[in-house]
Amino acid sequence: MQVAEDLDAGSVLALKGELGSGKTVFTKGLVTGLGCRAVATSPTFTIVHEYQGGRLPIYHFDFFRLENRGSTDRLGLDDYFFGDGVCVIEWADRFPDLVPAHAQWIFFEIKSERQRIITLLDHRDEASGA
Repeated sequence: MQVAEDLDAGSVLALKGELGSGKTVFTKGLVTGLGCRAVATSPTFTIVHEYQGGRLPIYHFDFFRLENRGSTDRLGLDDYFFGDGVCVIEWADRFPDLVPAHAQWIFFEIKSERQRIITLLDHRDEASGA
């Protein structure tokens, strides 16, 4: 699966899955796939990490520790979502109304200790269960 090849400026990937299901590992591969040499890590405590130097900048968000919508308003999400790079949002399902309609949702499921199931969807309505 070559997700990075299909991404353009303004692409948004909304990741949903339980803790340990592979969201950050996927993002590490995406960063590498876009030609960036940075080592991607979970932005749990910083909320967003920015990776430059590849084909496109990558903005890696983690909504896990955000407590309410007010805490997301200070991030200036529209500047990222409609900007020059690719946005990856871990725990996007915590605030699905903030995720742009054009986002590609990706579900992560734990099949076993060493196996994951990854499902890609294109429509927010399908992904959020609406």
